[in-house]
Amino acid sequence: MRFSGRFKGYNLQKFQKDLIAGIVVGVVAIPLGMAFAIASGVEPEYGLYTVVVAGICISLFGGSKYQIGGPTGAFVPILFGIVMQYGLENLLIAGFMAGVMLVLFGLFKLGKIMKFVPKPVIVGFTAGIAVLIFTEQIANFLGLRNVEKHENFHHNMFEIAQKLGTFNMYAILTAVIGLVILLVSAKVMPKVPGALLALLISTLVAVVFFPDRMATIGSTYGEIPRHLPEFQFPELTLDKMVMLFPAALVIALLGGLESILSAMVADNMKGSKHDSNKELVGQGIANMAAPLFGGIPATGAIARTATNIKNGAVSPVSGVVHGVVVLLVLLVFAPYAAHVPLASMAPILMVVAWNMSERKEVANMLRLKNADSFILAATFVLTVLFDLIVGVATGLLLAFVFFIRRMSEATRIHNQESHPVLAKAAKREDPSVSMYAIEGPLFFGSIDSLESSLLEHVQKKPKTLILLMNKVHYMDTSAEAVLGNVMNRIKRHNGKLMIVGLQSQPKELLHKTGLFHKIGKQHFFDHHDEITG
Repeated sequence: MRFSGRFKGYNLQKFQKDLIAGIVVGVVAIPLGMAFAIASGVEPEYGLYTVVVAGICISLFGGSKYQIGGPTGAFVPILFGIVMQYGLENLLIAGFMAGVMLVLFGLFKLGKIMKFVPKPVIVGFTAGIAVLIFTEQIANFLGLRNVEKHENFHHNMFEIAQKLGTFNMYAILTAVIGLVILLVSAKVMPKVPGALLALLISTLVAVVFFPDRMATIGSTYGEIPRHLPEFQFPELTLDKMVMLFPAALVIALLGGLESILSAMVADNMKGSKHDSNKELVGQGIANMAAPLFGGIPATGAIARTATNIKNGAVSPVSGVVHGVVVLLVLLVFAPYAAHVPLASMAPILMVVAWNMSERKEVANMLRLKNADSFILAATFVLTVLFDLIVGVATGLLLAFVFFIRRMSEATRIHNQESHPVLAKAAKREDPSVSMYAIEGPLFFGSIDSLESSLLEHVQKKPKTLILLMNKVHYMDTSAEAVLGNVMNRIKRHNGKLMIVGLQSQPKELLHKTGLFHKIGKQHFFDHHDEITG
């Protein structure tokens, strides 16, 4: 059998590698799928449905050979907030809408743009999400009773503080056993799925030695069905689409960003190259398909993708195998999941939160004490105290403001008194000639200095103004307008504006706006010496 594209040269030996990697990742995905679903405010089986449907679709239609998709920690605070505000049915609709958006993002080639989110913003909201996931598991770790979940971080912390007296020693013991196994297995048996090992052993201890002494999946959510739910298309109405549009957009943006980051991690590990736009389309198809079978929003999972690669995956077949493995476990072992204590799930999510916290990156950036430090801190604090939308939006806005400030400071305007080349040339010119050298980008953030410098000297009514612009590689319409204003004022005094060394982008802009012809072709020179002949 002959294959092409991502499966070119595929053979039985490679399938065996994919099979092993897929089984390992499938085993890892089972406890994480349930845990992320519970943390998101939905029943655990919805996490498994997501792993099966979205995981297979992402592998088949995505732009990375090694990507493993499913529910992730980054989505937890977002999905929990949507469930609290709109309910599960509307979460599935929002997930479907997000899938449509992701397909459109890919078709309109927005994949590469998503790579340009500033690192301080990414680190800030990732650390913020880690804090939210970790703190949300405190109640289950301690076995607290009658704890109500709130949307806001401070309300949840106050609720936990009030209920500390209801702790359950059996739950704490179960959680500690799971935590110890997680930490020890990572060092002693790194190739063994620590999450599954911790879940099985801590559950077994609880069932054998102190059954019915703490909250379990069964006592909290009921038994997990041994099948996928029936195909059901979401009830899309205009009112619901308008109401859920902001939530769907956040899901789409976060899902797209995390999937591309995960694909980039895979590229670094394997020396491969993913297709960002195809990846977005694949993620979109997965998020459109998952809600039809009860699945929650999914994206590329960085840790599971890395596990896939470390276990020898060579193609998307491993991702398909991982989904099939979870489906088989769902069909055969679902009834046994009812006995899993919530305290056994808590340390798994806490360790996930600790690993995704970017603590070293946070410490390094804060140590710099610069604009990036401030952006990171603001994104982190606002993500924790309010939500991801506020945190990321503020982080992006701050990054934009600081970027504009840095770019405006990079623009330099020298007169003939302060510039050695101009000073030398000025000795050969008529005293009524003014000369300026401009360096750096000319855009809306730098027009203030441009305007004040040039217009101030135009007031002296020079016969000729010469602008040396060979170091200006970018100009926007705001700067072009200032240049036009300067030209008009000079012409009113019967003077001339001459421009030397105009680069390609500014020249193209002046041609499009018509300012090039207004100034006059004869007033543009490649070199200053051409003016004096």
